This record gives sequence, structure tokens and C-alpha cells, in this order.
Amino acid sequence: MQEHFDTNSASAARRALVVTHARIDVHSDVVNQVKTQLIKAGFVVDIFNSASVSDFAKKTTRIVDENTEIVVVLGGDGTMLQAAELVHCTTVPIIGINLGHVGFLAEFESFQINDAIRRIANKDYTIDRRMEAHVDVWLPGESEPLSDWALNDITLDREDRGRMVELSIRVDDVEMSSFGCDGVIVSTPTGSTAYAFSAGGSIMWPNVEALQLVPLAAHALFARPLIIGAGSTFTIDILNESSSGGWICCDGRRQRALPQGSRIQVRQSKDELLLARLSGAPFTKRLVTKFDLPIVGWREHNNNSLN
Repeated sequence: MQEHFDTNSASAARRALVVTHARIDVHSDVVNQVKTQLIKAGFVVDIFNSASVSDFAKKTTRIVDENTEIVVVLGGDGTMLQAAELVHCTTVPIIGINLGHVGFLAEFESFQINDAIRRIANKDYTIDRRMEAHVDVWLPGESEPLSDWALNDITLDREDRGRMVELSIRVDDVEMSSFGCDGVIVSTPTGSTAYAFSAGGSIMWPNVEALQLVPLAAHALFARPLIIGAGSTFTIDILNESSSGGWICCDGRRQRALPQGSRIQVRQSKDELLLARLSGAPFTKRLVTKFDLPIVGWREHNNNSLN
């Protein structure tokens, strides 16, 4: 993974890491603004900028120092997922300032930077614990699995774009269905508002401990989204007779091809992401705001127009 770190060498008791989107120059005005304000607040500041993705099951070459107080993310949800890799298996929280599009995971918008840094410096935030998913992949003939994780979702697509991948779906080792499809998405509650939502999955509130499986263009009568509890496991087999192998990807960042005969198991991870929250607004409010939901129905609009 190619990385860029720019470190302020001043001595201080507090440390912060600023993670930027790959298209944001580390010397840009917005990065300098955040860095300068954090330094004034007494932080030693590191800057991380990278666009690289890595192979599935490959451990991240660099994680945030355990002494880091907070990770400040400048970008959209993709940059937040990159930051989640850096803090994985640590207790360091992350907070997002949205410079992207929807920015569902971000807490503040770009015009609120001054207020965000002030709140961070005063530790005026709460911690939201987000569930992660753990995935084990058994390749044909192998006795040990390849393991990875995801904050948002694990996707299993067809490797051959011109063919379907044939899958068998089990829950707690009980076969529920098998079908040819473009693939499936297994999402956490955090990821339920992302790819899974676009594919017709349900929105799950972040405090729900569950996993959701959403089929993609499945050729089957029973191919509806499935939601299982925290103690359950999805098992997905790529059938030996499938005309295509599979392609697995975690959070859109760590991926690899899977041959026919591979088995994928997804369950709740023992690890969690710590997401710093500056606002006490409930998730429902965020949902309405970010998706600009039409809270007034067409009947009410029609009634108002008649008055």
C-alpha cells in the first residue's frame, strides 16, 4: 500500500491523525486549515493520504498508533472506510468531515470545520460503537481459511461478467436456497444504507446487531433479502458446476477471485469501530436529512394545493 505521511514534529501530549481523500492534496487549504487548528489545540498531527486498495485477507501494513486520541477524516464514506482500516483492532475513534457526496458516516460538513475541531479539542463528543462483519473463505482443497472483515459490506460477484455465478445459501448450516445470480451482498447495519440499500435491502438501525444478505438479480422464486441475528452465520458456496467463479470484496477495498467450490462464511466480528459523534440527533434524523426523504406525502401536497 502506497502511503504518504506528513508529521508535525512539535512536542505535545495529544496526537491526531488526519486521513484525506486521495484527490485532496495534503498541502491543500482544507488540510492545512484542519492541521493548523489541531496543532493550536495542542495536538501532534499526522497526515495520511492513500488511494491504494489491497488483496483480500492481506493485513494492513500500517495501522494508527494506539496513542492516537482521534482520527479526523476529510472526504466521503469511501475515505471513512479507508480510515476504518487504519484503526481496525484498536480503540481509536474516527470522526468524519464530509467533503464527498452523501457522506452518510460523516458527522460534519465542510463548512463546519471550525466548530468540529473545537469540539474535538474539547473532547465534546460521544462514541457510537459500530458492528463489523468477519468473513472466512475456504478455497477448494485448503484446510485453513482466508479471513477478512468489513464495516459496510462483503460482496460476492461473478468473476466472468458474461455469466452467472451459481450459489448455495445456508443460515446456521441449514440450506435455504440456491440460484444463479450476479452476486450477493452481505451487509452490516452500517452498510445497510449503502450498496445493500441500492439493491433493495432493508435499512437497519446502527444499534441492531444483525447481518443482511441481499441477492443481486437472482434467478429464483425465493430470493428475498435475509436478516439474521448476531449469533447466526451466513454460508455461501460457489457451486462446482457454476459457469463462473466468484469475486469477493470487503468494503470495496480488499478483493480477490474465488474459484468454483469455494465456501464463504460471514458472521458478526468480535471487533467494533468506534465512531465519534458530535451531534445527539437520532439516526432517523440523519436518514431523513441525508436521503432528503419526502416526509410529506402526495395526498397532503394535493390537499394543500386545494386550500
